Amino acid sequence: MSKVNYETLMVFSVKDGEEAAQALKTKFTDLIAANGTLGEVEDWGKRKLAYLINKESEGYYCVANYEAEPEFPAEFDRVFGITDGTMRQVTIRKGE
Repeated sequence: MSKVNYETLMVFSVKDGEEAAQALKTKFTDLIAANGTLGEVEDWGKRKLAYLINKESEGYYCVANYEAEPEFPAEFDRVFGITDGTMRQVTIRKGE
């Protein structure tokens, strides 16, 4: 099975400070690197959310581009969903 290009936007809570959000960013970029080939990571920093999530109005944004096996995004989503301090993530498969 060949690897596929993906882009994942991650939003982390900033209620415990930006350092905690950056630690989560590192955790998830390391997870990607362990399961695929990590490309460019764009750090968008703290931004206002379009709507409240868990009564919070700001989040820490990060975008990661990577190449991984087709099964990996489901596992990434599972780990992201059970990790404290995460708010939202969306993964898209990039064009062929």
